[in-house]
Amino acid sequence: MTTLLSRDDLLDAPLLRLRAHCREVAPALREVGMALDRDPDAITEFLHLPAFAVLDQVFTPPEFRRPSPVEPFDPTCTALCVVLEALSHGDPGAILAGPGAGLSRDVVRELGDDEQREHFFGRAHDGPVWTFFGLTEPGKGSAALELETTLTRDGDDWLLNGEKRYVGNGARAQIGVVFCRRAPGPWGIEAVVVDPAAEGFHAELLPMIGLRGARISALRFDDVRIPADRVLGRHRPPSRRGVYGALHALLRFRPGLAAMTLGLTQAACDYLTEHKPPLSRWNQLRVDGVFDRVEAVRRMILEVAGEIDRGVVNPHRIGVVKMRAAQLGEQVTRLAAELLGPASLIEHPWLEKVHRDLRAFEFMEGTSNLHRLSAFQGLLKHDFFGEGETDEARR
Repeated sequence: MTTLLSRDDLLDAPLLRLRAHCREVAPALREVGMALDRDPDAITEFLHLPAFAVLDQVFTPPEFRRPSPVEPFDPTCTALCVVLEALSHGDPGAILAGPGAGLSRDVVRELGDDEQREHFFGRAHDGPVWTFFGLTEPGKGSAALELETTLTRDGDDWLLNGEKRYVGNGARAQIGVVFCRRAPGPWGIEAVVVDPAAEGFHAELLPMIGLRGARISALRFDDVRIPADRVLGRHRPPSRRGVYGALHALLRFRPGLAAMTLGLTQAACDYLTEHKPPLSRWNQLRVDGVFDRVEAVRRMILEVAGEIDRGVVNPHRIGVVKMRAAQLGEQVTRLAAELLGPASLIEHPWLEKVHRDLRAFEFMEGTSNLHRLSAFQGLLKHDFFGEGETDEARR
């Protein structure tokens, strides 16, 4: 049976220890995931579990971390992938339901000044804090940067107006980041820190059939007042603020999302191995082929994460690993449902939940068609297999 992240040559000793710890604590998340599927707000009953201490470490910059029994580690992209894959073998929905900075981490850490970082990350010292990342708007789909949410000057402050959709934890967060338009063009986009307690902030839960604990929400802003010191990157030129922050966060988190998908896919493979009936030679070859593809995608994820940690950002390759992980997850759940019999999704409630959850990853961080187009463009420009653009060049 294939084991989690078995390509040890891509991991150093601290990451191997981190992976081993995550493997130990991940099984407890299986029960959490089933509970959240019944009651998405039950997450507060499970925050004492060791897995959430690991997640707190990976999503919090070192200077803001609370004392933890987890061995300290550098929150690199590779570490993120190691943690998210291993814990997703337990349940990715539990990860998405938990508190922490999530996608907003890299935006605030990259764009924020010292006071803004303290305001955002310092809240965690008072207890669990949920956050949101508001980018996608109604009717925009993958055209996420075609923003209509506006930021207009009102004295020394700003007023935020517009809508966001498909925002994880948007209806239960205590703080979040919203991308909005201050002026026409790509350099007119800003990222602002928003307090959901502010007047004019409205949040509504959306009905979900998969990853229900993530509490996907729709947000509306009616003249929400944004103090001037809550505009991230105000000390930077416009070309290194809103759009830069969005891409910085998305490109660095995307391999982690692929790792989450792969962790749940690996769990489905292991479940199939444990429960499968005697198979024909052809069907056994199909199962073996799936395990081989899991290993190949795992290798791709770690290689791309390693490139990012070296300061090399190739958006075409990053998109492909997310696309391949999402496609593989769907293939595995279909194969498992087929080989376990016509009533498999009734007789195996956990597999039925995985069947729903894995499909949600197709629509997160860009659909497969979007990443397929990006890969094609990279091949046309002869930079798909190159190292891409370094962080230094982007600055």
